[in-house]
Amino acid sequence: MLYGICDLSVIPLRSQASDKSEMTTQLLFGETVQILNEDMGWYNVICDYDKYTGYVDKKQITILNEKTYKKIIEQPLSVALDLVQSAFASNAHIPVLAGSLFPNFDGMSFKIGKEKYIYNGQVISFESIEKPDRFIEKCALRYLYAPYLWGGKSPFGIDCSGFTQMVYRMLGIKIQRDAYQQAVEGTEVAFPELASTGDLAFFSKEKEKNITHVGIILDNERIIHACGRVRIDKFDHFGIFNEELKQYSHKLKLIRRFF
Repeated sequence: MLYGICDLSVIPLRSQASDKSEMTTQLLFGETVQILNEDMGWYNVICDYDKYTGYVDKKQITILNEKTYKKIIEQPLSVALDLVQSAFASNAHIPVLAGSLFPNFDGMSFKIGKEKYIYNGQVISFESIEKPDRFIEKCALRYLYAPYLWGGKSPFGIDCSGFTQMVYRMLGIKIQRDAYQQAVEGTEVAFPELASTGDLAFFSKEKEKNITHVGIILDNERIIHACGRVRIDKFDHFGIFNEELKQYSHKLKLIRRFF
């Protein structure tokens, strides 16, 4: 088995071994993968964070030996909070985006293999968050007005479930990548009136049964979600009401609680 890590800002994970193929998600700096096989310059990988599978350009992944890989995944992880901030290595500086992962960050630096990186941005450890309900709105608002991008996970392009996954990552809570996967995690909230800040609300489009959208409840009247851009809209037991369109854009299916 081969192992790898993303040590670039952000790279696409595609459904097939081609630049023309659909981008299904992204890898941010510090995310590790297991390499299943190679196909014409592409690695078929499984992402360690959420077990998502797909293809990455082999030129964009740095290979790790088994010892280094195990050391990274066994160490405490910290998450970058700044929208973008540079990490400085011996011969490069990498623009690091919000949601990127640092193994064993000591407050100023971390190591990937033999390479040491200096990072002066805001970072939070998975183990240091005590009251996520007080922190989640602050994390979510960092992405406000970020453009929608299918498969995106960064402040420069993000989809609805990538947004919820990244915000929850900042809380130290690991959830799956896609909305329909997230909809079977956590515990169900029976009525919208019982929802709390940070609960995830799941939606479908009119006349559709499948869950196609997810957002983060801010209070019993507002939700933040990625639709065209990351935005705040009115929310009630019918769904999401778009003030610009003067109509409901998404029909509420269920609410799940994760903390």
